[in-house]
Formats: sequence, C-alpha cells, structure tokens
Amino acid sequence: MATINVYTESTPNPSTMKFLVNKLLINGSVDFPNKEAAQDSPFAFELFKFNFVNGVFFASNFVTITKTDDAEWEDIEALLKDFVKGAVESELAVKTVHHDTEVNFEGTETEVKIQQVLHDYVRPAVEQDGGAIHYKSFNEGIVTVELKGSCSGCPSSTITLKAGIEGLLKRMVPEVTEVVAEAM
Repeated sequence: MATINVYTESTPNPSTMKFLVNKLLINGSVDFPNKEAAQDSPFAFELFKFNFVNGVFFASNFVTITKTDDAEWEDIEALLKDFVKGAVESELAVKTVHHDTEVNFEGTETEVKIQQVLHDYVRPAVEQDGGAIHYKSFNEGIVTVELKGSCSGCPSSTITLKAGIEGLLKRMVPEVTEVVAEAM
C-alpha cells in the first residue's frame, strides 16, 4: 500500500481548512453540514466526534473541515491531519450509501447550458477553495445555486457569486440576468 500523505491548505473562509490526500476519496462531492447528516458516512461521523468540528465536506482527494468559532487551527490542525491520515489508511468509508455520480443535466435547453457552465468552469475553481456549488433552479432570468463546504458562510462567497459566477453565466448564457445563493 502506498504511503498516505496529508497536507493542509487554508481556504478563503477562515473557519475552514482543506485536508488534501494523495488518494481519491470520492467521485463527485458530498456535504455533511452537521452530525445528523453524517449518519451515512463513517468518516464524517468520526470527525464529528471532535467537539470542535462544525462541518465536513468531501470532494475528489480532499476533506474540508469547518471548525467551531472557539477552536484555533494551530491547536487542532495536527490532530485532524493525523486523524485524516489514519482514516484514509484504514479505508474508512466516506459514504456507505452509494449514489450514481454520473453527471446528468435536466431541464430546458437554457437550464442544461447553465448546469454545463457551472460544472465545467465554476465547480473546479470552487473545489480549489474547498467548496462546492450546486444548481437549484432557473426562473425568469434568475439562477439559484447552493454553496457548500468552505463556500457556505464564507465572507468572500458573495463577491465570488456576484462578480465571478454571475458575470460568467451572463456572458455564456444570455438568458441569465442574476445569480443568487439559496440560504443554507
């Protein structure tokens, strides 16, 4: 078995940190915003046993962990790195229920175009910051998305949403007039 290496990266959200490993953890992404949501994930469930863990998000080769406000990264980062390394080495499951992760876009021609742009251009950038974006709806020119992982509650996510994502979608899908985030 190859040695598992874990390294950390800060994210634009000061409450979250990305723990990257040299192994694919999951195809796609899955968000566990609280302990109750983590019932189907042995990996996330174990992380929530730490009283300073406030959210867990997995995508490809990383887990983004959101800490409680009273915890400091310098106090918990090494502990979490060791935990993630051990969990990956022991092949602790990210999900026990396997969902089909094939990308299928649904809706009108415009909705499919919007979802394709979000998937191809926005998703990779958002994942770099330890988060995820999910398309919710398109109604009368307004695209509604859901932000997860480090994007959820991040101070700079509104700027990213308005300046970056909205601008891109307006250029690539002329029917789009505005992009809004659904409140979590």
